[in-house]
Amino acid sequence: MRHRLKKTSILLITLVVVVTGAACLFFRIRTGLSAIQVRKLEEGLYYMEYNGDYGFDRFLEQGGASSDWEVARFVGKDLFKGLVIPGFKTGKFGCSTLAARNAKGGVIYGRNFDWMECTAMVVKSKPAQGYASVSTVNLDFLDLGEEYNPDKILSKVISAASLYAPMDGINEKGLCVAVLMIDDPDVTKQDTGKPGITTTTAVRLLLDKAADVEEAVRLLGQYDMHASAGMMLHLALTDRTGRSVAVEYVNNEMSVIETPVVTNFYLTPGEKYGIGSEQSHIRYDMLMTRLSEQPYMNLEDMKDAMASVSKNNFGEFASTEWTIAYDQDTGELRYYHRENYKEYVTFSLQSDTRN
Repeated sequence: MRHRLKKTSILLITLVVVVTGAACLFFRIRTGLSAIQVRKLEEGLYYMEYNGDYGFDRFLEQGGASSDWEVARFVGKDLFKGLVIPGFKTGKFGCSTLAARNAKGGVIYGRNFDWMECTAMVVKSKPAQGYASVSTVNLDFLDLGEEYNPDKILSKVISAASLYAPMDGINEKGLCVAVLMIDDPDVTKQDTGKPGITTTTAVRLLLDKAADVEEAVRLLGQYDMHASAGMMLHLALTDRTGRSVAVEYVNNEMSVIETPVVTNFYLTPGEKYGIGSEQSHIRYDMLMTRLSEQPYMNLEDMKDAMASVSKNNFGEFASTEWTIAYDQDTGELRYYHRENYKEYVTFSLQSDTRN
């Protein structure tokens, strides 16, 4: 009888320890999620401010990642103590970017994100060791098996994980970064012994750590790049000096091409040049023509230029889910949702308003 009681006591103590430990972990997760402030702007569009440590320096220090799964595993372990692991999904998308000067010599930048209808989130963040930024995320690329609802814990997890999956953004130094797809099955997977980084975490790296294109290119060269979402992707970068480049990975070799326009085909001279969708060549030519005819643009001009190459103009099923016009000197972003070019939300590193 004593033996049975002793055994029962041990089981109860073990259960209490396990439950208490789980409760403590859950409390820590809830405390971490309190750093997240989310509000709905309109159907399919949210805004989040993250006021806390999202662990990106720890991510880099532990060697980065060589796949989206490794990113998800780190995020789950670091932010959610291993209780929840977010998923990273795939899907083809288009996109266009354009860099132009304004009449005062500053730089105006435009970005279209072309995909099927999705849930988008604008993310404002400020790491302890790095630059403040505003970035944009397609939440459909993140997955926990349920519809996004910021009032639910699992959706708050997706909100936090979004810091590791930006599609584009601008930081307080005026560096703009965007990721664009190339329709090529030969995806990037470098293996030179350097720490690994995925395409979306590369965007986070540059927004957090790079002040200009030169620094951004130097930083990228310190990592082995691995394509996110199983797709060939390239980066469009521009800074306040007006330097604008595409960073591509041709046969796993990094290439930097000076260009004011990037769409969805290779720009690197050589065997891969021009590979990509036919429509992306049309959009590229349209934007280059526009730039030659209108070398100076303001934010309204940039909106019009990007609207001219939106998906609706090509009669396609996919849409331009968001268009952003950036003023890189002031840090103002005008954000147009789902090709509604009559209304926009203005974001900056300080505040945001609807117009």
